[in-house]
Amino acid sequence: MIVNDRITDYLHSLESSQGELLDSIEKEAVDGYVPIIRRETASLLRTLTASLKPERILEIGTAVGYSALLMCQVMPEACHITTIEKYEKRIPVARENICKAGEEGRITLLEGDANELLKELEGEAFDLVFMDAAKGQYLHWLPLILKLMPVGGVLISDNVLQNGDIVESRFAVKRRNRTIHSRMRQYLYTLKHMEELETAVIPIGDGITISTKIK
Repeated sequence: MIVNDRITDYLHSLESSQGELLDSIEKEAVDGYVPIIRRETASLLRTLTASLKPERILEIGTAVGYSALLMCQVMPEACHITTIEKYEKRIPVARENICKAGEEGRITLLEGDANELLKELEGEAFDLVFMDAAKGQYLHWLPLILKLMPVGGVLISDNVLQNGDIVESRFAVKRRNRTIHSRMRQYLYTLKHMEELETAVIPIGDGITISTKIK
């Protein structure tokens, strides 16, 4: 737990419906233990997307399409999202949800490993990047992502505080999570000490960073 449960429950109580489709996608994902962004994180993502008015968005980690469709609701009409998903079982579900929303023209779903797909995107530019995939790979993907961002571009990274475990000794963390724990600490240190980025770490949801490319 990062934030007091009572505060989190109160924040959730303030949220209104995202629409019948997104509400149903959220419920099915939660019931099926599919990792989607938490409600308070979703609210921040929508607000940032509406504020930044990006022309092109890159998402790493489509899951079932929930966060991409959230951004679609508030991004400029001409904006386009490119989203990457590796897990084969979720890809058809994401495609179906994108189709149900009628957003096939504004969302391109790329299937495969982000390590390869990010290299294939080199030369393109994305104003907003949302990273919500394999946490142990964030540090590895960072140089590839920075090549795709112009000055002024924003990178949002989710799940960076590992449900609060990031402040614990590695010996207090379950053995299977120690590598991710260590890599995430490195990732956060790197974000905060890169001259190219101005980064804020925000303790909502499972922890999120907002990084602006300044040079």
